[in-house]
Amino acid sequence: MTEVLVLDTLNKFFGGVHAVRDVSFTLQKGELAGLIGPNGAGKTTVFNLITGVYPLDSGHVSMEGQDVTGIRTCDAVGKGIARTFQNLRLFKGSSVLENVMTAGQRYHPYSFFEAATHMGRWRSTEKAIRKESMDLLERVGLAKDADRVADTLPYGHQRRLEIARALALRPRLLLLDEPAAGMNPEEVQELNVLIKNIHRDFDLTILVIEHHMELVMEICPHVICLNFGAVIADGTPEDIQGNKEVLKAYLGEEVE
Repeated sequence: MTEVLVLDTLNKFFGGVHAVRDVSFTLQKGELAGLIGPNGAGKTTVFNLITGVYPLDSGHVSMEGQDVTGIRTCDAVGKGIARTFQNLRLFKGSSVLENVMTAGQRYHPYSFFEAATHMGRWRSTEKAIRKESMDLLERVGLAKDADRVADTLPYGHQRRLEIARALALRPRLLLLDEPAAGMNPEEVQELNVLIKNIHRDFDLTILVIEHHMELVMEICPHVICLNFGAVIADGTPEDIQGNKEVLKAYLGEEVE
């Protein structure tokens, strides 16, 4: 199997807080993996280190065998990495369709002159971007809402929109940061199906941060658990569920 993402002893300090401690793990091509841990365990910080939101204090990140340590956030997409965010980052005043089309522009360039005059490649290019964007909205169940303002969508649908926009970037590694946050049990189950279908149909490697254990344990054959910034378990859902350190991290120690 081909290694897609390799994290080698990542460390990150915020002042005197050691937020990420020697984190190392590997994702193989085509894996669907979950990154779990209690609140404050360092999960989102790991995503931010992978995508260059925060600089590393030490350690290395590689993507498909290429060293991407310290990559600029704006260059992550060019390396095949796309992500969603714990706190939504939509263009709230734009339409649902425009949110996805914005990402699709990367692969359908045209000049400033063509954009200003609607001449040359503009018409055919915009048509292609619109079609691809509508296809993605159809995949996430939002095609009927294409003309709605993004901020008027129900919260769970906004989560789906963010996934569609990330897919428009044509990633090979997709990082999903708490995609089920704020969803009810029925919406979580629908999201399970969506993520599994995306994983299968787009031939993606996916890493999911999630607090809904039923989602992670149902869809992720590979699970990594963090606590206090360090990896305390890495294995199958069965390995994780029976791991004493994981149970202690979530449930606390028994007091004698």
